Amino acid sequence: MSFPLLTATAALPALGAVATAAVPAARRTAAKWLALFVSLATLALGIVVLVRFDPGGDRYQLTESHAWIADFGVRYELGVDGIAVALIALTALLIPFIILAGWHDADPLETGNKRWRPTQGFFALILAVEAMVIISFEATDVFLFYIFFEAMLIPMYFLIGGFGDSAHEHGDEAAATQRSYAAVKFLLYNLVGGLIMLAAVIGLYVVAGNFSLAEIAQARANGSLHMATNTERWLFLGFFFAFAVKAPLWPLHTWLPNAMGEATAPVAVLITAVVDKVGTFAMLRFCLQLFPEASKWATPVILVLALISIIYGALLAVGQRDIKRLVAYASISHFGFIVLGIFAMTSQGQSGATLYMVNHGISTAALMLVAGFLISRRGSRLIADYGGVQKVAPVLAGTFLIGSLATLSLPGLAPFVSEFLVLVGTFTRYPAIGIIATFGIVLAALYTLVLYQRTMTGPVKPEVAAMPDLRPRELLVVAPLIVLLIFLGVYPKPVTDIVNPAVKQTMSDVHKKDPKPSVEAAK
Repeated sequence: MSFPLLTATAALPALGAVATAAVPAARRTAAKWLALFVSLATLALGIVVLVRFDPGGDRYQLTESHAWIADFGVRYELGVDGIAVALIALTALLIPFIILAGWHDADPLETGNKRWRPTQGFFALILAVEAMVIISFEATDVFLFYIFFEAMLIPMYFLIGGFGDSAHEHGDEAAATQRSYAAVKFLLYNLVGGLIMLAAVIGLYVVAGNFSLAEIAQARANGSLHMATNTERWLFLGFFFAFAVKAPLWPLHTWLPNAMGEATAPVAVLITAVVDKVGTFAMLRFCLQLFPEASKWATPVILVLALISIIYGALLAVGQRDIKRLVAYASISHFGFIVLGIFAMTSQGQSGATLYMVNHGISTAALMLVAGFLISRRGSRLIADYGGVQKVAPVLAGTFLIGSLATLSLPGLAPFVSEFLVLVGTFTRYPAIGIIATFGIVLAALYTLVLYQRTMTGPVKPEVAAMPDLRPRELLVVAPLIVLLIFLGVYPKPVTDIVNPAVKQTMSDVHKKDPKPSVEAAK
């Protein structure tokens, strides 16, 4: 292609962020509409990328390559496979809903101790994160990926630390302290992971002489590049550590409940449904492709960590009293399933993991955004402060129920298919781990149904008796997500057709084949 479509898809929200930030302070509403328009235009470009991509074609398509820092072998190289295309589409799809859901989250506070919040900055930061996430999915140069992998921490830090949860946002110092703590913890965890990855990136350059995925793969194929076993393992660990922090994987997960609890609901969705996907995506693109032997060497330990994430995250979700922290711990459990599918080293597992990234993004967005609407009405994140909501706000309760059922992977909703594929792919190679992982499903049913029961059913509490139902803007946010959950739950083929060829190529990178069935088919 002569037109740099991939660059345009990332550059548009970046330019939109600059333009939104430049809108005069007195015209806050104009900044909101500009951000929404840019996000919709980016979605249109994402759809063009999706349409132009040929699942049966070359591994990396719509490629762009330009010299950048020639002395160090750094190039501006972009390209997408089926996995990247699916995640770019997810990102471009969710950002308009995030902006709509957060329409009033950065309005000036109307309290006695009034504090100005830069509305333009809030929406500009969201667009900046979108740009950095998209180019991270597109980058096929390791150094280029690393720059944006780290750079996205900056706008996320300000979104968490500067725009807190409206339920706790009353200008008091305690809320500001909690918000600052969550933002700093998020930044420090991810910076430590990034610094360790930087050492591994430098090590990769010393060994390979460049940062291009295509050139490194070609050098491996023709035998001109050989990594010593210990060298490959150390480099793998440097990359994997950073991705495990971002994912997040136990025991590197503790920043997530704080960040999601103190952020606004739309920013919480941005964290877990968009930004965290970069970590699991990078495991497929970089860990498995660059270090195939080390990936197989580390698989047993990683599977155990994924299994702990599944059970541990679900158990802590059961005991939560805070709605948003419950969703955060549920996400830790779900990311455990994703990592489990990636390192099961089967085509079903990796297809399921990729599909899970997409479906988890949609289901978590639906549940968390509805929870945010609920919290904004009552002014509390505590489960005990609710009861009988379905009698006064039936549409809100109904959408909350569908989001909850999707979180527990109910058959007929999108996450079921992906979770089923992950478990099938794990059973075929590691049956004991697959059996234990199924307990995560049981625990998911417990924490989601108990959450719904305690908040939506029972006697109507006086504090929620006058609670309004979903407004038109809120319905516009939630309804398309519910439709997608049902559509992909019944017909996941559009996504699997895109990702399956890329999964087969990744399996080829690590020289793995699916186990043969133990029982032959009847003739």
